[in-house]
Amino acid sequence: MCALLQVALDIISLRAALKIAKEVIEGGADLLEIGTPLIKAEGVHSIRVLRESFPEAKIVADMKIADCGYLEASLAFEAGADMVTVLGAADVETIKSVLRRATELGKEVMVDTLGVKELEEVVLKAYSLGAHYVCLHVGIDVQRSRGIKVDNLKEYAFRIKDRYGIKVAVAGGIDEESARLYKDLDIIVVGKAITGSVKPREATERILRAMGKL
Repeated sequence: MCALLQVALDIISLRAALKIAKEVIEGGADLLEIGTPLIKAEGVHSIRVLRESFPEAKIVADMKIADCGYLEASLAFEAGADMVTVLGAADVETIKSVLRRATELGKEVMVDTLGVKELEEVVLKAYSLGAHYVCLHVGIDVQRSRGIKVDNLKEYAFRIKDRYGIKVAVAGGIDEESARLYKDLDIIVVGKAITGSVKPREATERILRAMGKL
């Protein structure tokens, strides 16, 4: 099975996001992520607009929920998201409440390991609670300051997938080269390598070719 390509719209302009979204969908992206910066800049309104503009797309709302899980998950799902993210560092009760709302609506939940030092603990938590995905995520600030990308987690990503059977996503500075490394996982999240391109559709197609999907 080949991984799904999720394109992260980590920008703050809804107009720009709509333009890029059109191109990446035409290029064959599997999942459209409404990034945290866009949600903070434009509100959950951005989810609603992208859902109305691309009714057939599978939309991930990168809410990074830390508390008030049921409420925040409801906001995203009711605006049109198919999946939301909740921080792995959040309390177990928060993750449970996000999952409860997702179950009620037939939606999905991704547990994000951003900022977590004890990865195994979060993976076990996600697995035991029944999360649909766990995302191994190296944040932008860490990439810039320490030069660390998600490539450093390759062996661990495949090990936890084999050990627990949980679906694994990876995010953090992924480009064509690293996309090849992770093509046998479940979701590859790509941001700047696509959204920072002057031709997002072509950039999407290059990533998909690297993944063996074109």
